[in-house]
Amino acid sequence: MTNDVKDSELLDSPGGGPTAGGSAVGRSGVGLETKRPRAAGKAAASNADANTDAMSATKESLEDYTLRFAPRSYRKWSAGVVATSALGGIAYLADFSIGANIGIAYGTVNAVLGIVVAAVIIFATGFPLAYYAARYNIDLDLITRGSGFGYYGSVVTNVIFATFTFIFFALEGSIMAQGLELGLGIPQWLGYAASTIIIIPLVIYGMNTLAKLQVWTTPLWLLLMVVPVGYLLVSHPGSIDDFFAYTGNSGAAGTNLASVMLAAGVCLSLMAQIAEQIDYLRFMPPKTADNKGAWWRAVILAGPGWVLFGAVKQIVGMFIAVYLIAKLDPAASATANEPVHQFLGVYEEMMPAWLAMSLAVVLVVISQIKINVTNAYSGSLAWTNSFTRVTKTYPGRMVFVAVNLLIALILMEANMFDFLNTILGFYANCAMAWVVTVASDIAINKYLLKISPKAPEFRRGMLHAVNPVGFVSMLASAGASIAVFFGAFGSGIQPYSPIFAVVLALVLPPVLAVLTKGKYYLRRSDDGIDLPMFDADGNPSHAKLLCHVTGIEFERPDMMRSAQDGPDGEPQFVSSLALSTDKTGELVLPAQPRLTPQVSAGTV
Repeated sequence: MTNDVKDSELLDSPGGGPTAGGSAVGRSGVGLETKRPRAAGKAAASNADANTDAMSATKESLEDYTLRFAPRSYRKWSAGVVATSALGGIAYLADFSIGANIGIAYGTVNAVLGIVVAAVIIFATGFPLAYYAARYNIDLDLITRGSGFGYYGSVVTNVIFATFTFIFFALEGSIMAQGLELGLGIPQWLGYAASTIIIIPLVIYGMNTLAKLQVWTTPLWLLLMVVPVGYLLVSHPGSIDDFFAYTGNSGAAGTNLASVMLAAGVCLSLMAQIAEQIDYLRFMPPKTADNKGAWWRAVILAGPGWVLFGAVKQIVGMFIAVYLIAKLDPAASATANEPVHQFLGVYEEMMPAWLAMSLAVVLVVISQIKINVTNAYSGSLAWTNSFTRVTKTYPGRMVFVAVNLLIALILMEANMFDFLNTILGFYANCAMAWVVTVASDIAINKYLLKISPKAPEFRRGMLHAVNPVGFVSMLASAGASIAVFFGAFGSGIQPYSPIFAVVLALVLPPVLAVLTKGKYYLRRSDDGIDLPMFDADGNPSHAKLLCHVTGIEFERPDMMRSAQDGPDGEPQFVSSLALSTDKTGELVLPAQPRLTPQVSAGTV
């Protein structure tokens, strides 16, 4: 039996499933980590339960790499395909609602300035995260672990990210339900359920299926999105003047700094979107001299560059809302923040009413599916990762798909859409505290101060349980900014909670790194393996080692020497996946005396 056939059998599991369609990517992707007979002996027998959990996790995660590094042998996509798939995840219509809401609340000028402020912050902080994900092929949780949080310390950030996914799943599901009610007369409560259930079969499989879905649906989505906006600009040029003259509910002309910051705070709630972009970017091909141009374009465009598209959508949503209010009916402000009404209003000027309604509903459904498969997928990864790390038990990713979607459905049924600005403004403080803290550790502590190890570390046994540098910085900045957001320090500075979150999260990591002298970054200075971690181009090595727990070969960056030697005293190796389900800790190497962090700096 060939390795491809044996590994295909490994993937025939409820979570991982067989690769869709037997595509070139899928077939070569599953021939990646070879199953071998498990090591016999006393150690294997004493760890029977841990082996069972590790094998269960391995079978499922071979498709989506839930808990670990994405190996080179799986990453068969080109940089362009990865970027297209990642950008497909920003097809959401929530940007149109956000833009309309802040425009109606604060006026066009203040809202546009707020969008620009948020976009600059999101781009600047997202760049180092996207680079690390693409260069080292790990998701944001694994990056966070080695960027000041520790092995267990990043669990709290996983909860923050999971919260992001179900908030925005609920928001997009609400938008789809609005479209189904308007176009098909389906009650909203039933539309909420439909928008949730339709996603489940699409997220059973991992990156293979998501990449195809995003690539195939993008052309139609772009056509339905761009044509109505182009029509407005060409046929109603005066709408541009009306747009910039619009003062919103405040009725005050000119710029108001407090309004700008309030608008920026709502937009900054999208900062955690970089984590969803990274769930795709971790599958980037190795960076070489031949592909470095395409590689960098893909990383920048699909990484921090997502916010450029998001900012444009927010401004377009605001523009259409102002047009509907000013030109059609002032009372339209009641529904001008709902994307289905926005696009329906423009479509009706272009074509017969029946066709306009049909296209508006199609646009809403396609957009909702494109983003909510990503929300459900990424959310399930975040929950699974946290649960497995804390309990050392792997329940299966589909369990947390169900959990995430249930929470989102409850939010929809509670009509969270009516409290959108408040929900997003509050959440922004948590998202900013997390993302900016990690970005600060990478940019300042790793590259400028060289206190934090430059190469990201994520493996159990190499990291301390909690690193106060990132963990304390994130909690302090989030706590302070949330207090400001709720007026604890007076209404005068209440609009500026985003500034508190960003500044504290930027400054505290280097301060704490210097105070602690970097001693909480690494528990060990080496992983007990002589093979180099990186190849000549600085990419993670694709050399393979056998995991004695699972009986499967994993690539070098995923492996450590096991604390358990073989039957004859020979060294054995264990994967990070098996370590995550080791309840006894028998496989974890002991801590070493602290050495300078540069010992594990690696290459970039």
